[in-house]
Amino acid sequence: MKEVTLSSKHQIVVPREAREALGAKAGTRLLVVVRSGLVILLPKPKSHSIAIRGLSKKPYPKDYLETERESWK
Repeated sequence: MKEVTLSSKHQIVVPREAREALGAKAGTRLLVVVRSGLVILLPKPKSHSIAIRGLSKKPYPKDYLETERESWK
């Protein structure tokens, strides 16, 4: 656990251990999640669809997305 200080511009420096654990470098985009008084930093995924892959209990049929898009027209 590391202590950080909030600057007058409401900024903090992410400690080296946290940056290394996230694989973060200068310019890395991070997601900030606030849950029940906790703040969680996550690396922003390059592809959200890949990041959430496998979360569904049953996978959608292969052509599901295309069928849905067609129904919106």
